Amino acid sequence: MTTFHSASAKVAVLMGGKSAERDISLMSGQGVLKALQSCGVNAHAFDPAQQTLQQLRTDGYTHAFISLHGRHGEDGTVQGALELLGIPYTGSGVMASAVAMDKHMTKRLWMAEGLSTPPSVWLAPVDQTPERLHAIPKTLGLPFIVKPPHEGSSIGVSKVSHLDEFMPAVALATRHDPDLLCESFIQGDEVTCPVLGEGENAKALPVVRIAAPQGAYDYQNKYFTDAVQYHCPSGLPAAEEAAIQALSVAAYQSLGCRGWGRADIMIRASDRQAFLLEMNTSPGMTDHSLVPMSAKSAGISYPELCMAILRSARLDSALGVATA
Repeated sequence: MTTFHSASAKVAVLMGGKSAERDISLMSGQGVLKALQSCGVNAHAFDPAQQTLQQLRTDGYTHAFISLHGRHGEDGTVQGALELLGIPYTGSGVMASAVAMDKHMTKRLWMAEGLSTPPSVWLAPVDQTPERLHAIPKTLGLPFIVKPPHEGSSIGVSKVSHLDEFMPAVALATRHDPDLLCESFIQGDEVTCPVLGEGENAKALPVVRIAAPQGAYDYQNKYFTDAVQYHCPSGLPAAEEAAIQALSVAAYQSLGCRGWGRADIMIRASDRQAFLLEMNTSPGMTDHSLVPMSAKSAGISYPELCMAILRSARLDSALGVATA
């Protein structure tokens, strides 16, 4: 494991990339870049869509701060390349990144660990027959959520409240992903909880409660409007907040995450049971993003947060570790 020395480090802030979340990644990366530079770090923007990763070694980079979102950035592929290059990077390693990017596999692991997540139906392309599709509303009941299991930022996600909305939702989701994930809709409070650290040292930050217009916490409302209200402190009872934090840490640890992450959770209004939706291993860092908001509530400034994440950068393997 490397020790970060800012005086000798040269940091690539990986941003952009080729995923459907490219625009958000560029916004996140620019924020991180400015924050690191303000702390005296020799940091530079690096877009894998415009430069080959081999250029990282050629140009003498010692560390990578991953601000990529979605495929080819948050799914273990970039992490694997950085392992081969011997360049320590922020966030989860190869396996945890790959698993967390697959919402279906994540749910299977959580269920095996006894962690609550909404009932769901997953269909590979070969299984998306009319008979199997038509059975889903009966299995899950209305309303339910249709989503591509390998995307983030609510891309391709639909809420199905009436049967005539189902097939258009399937068409939208499968435009982004050949696989299909349908999940019971949990009516209640939507919250998110960041986690920092690794293993037994992982700690939850304050919970953020999200109040979106008509419950539409979609791509547009997440990043490009001020219609969503965020509450941090969450306003939840202290015991409920603590339970959400404990659930988030357990979910994070069960996937083998490290560095930082953010659990998205629904709290069912009828009985206040919490249900895990997903784990983000490279969360957004834009001015609308939730990890910086939570950190601020805990007394951690944006630059301090970026530096803490950067200091946690490492490789899965001790072999070929670069030194800064």
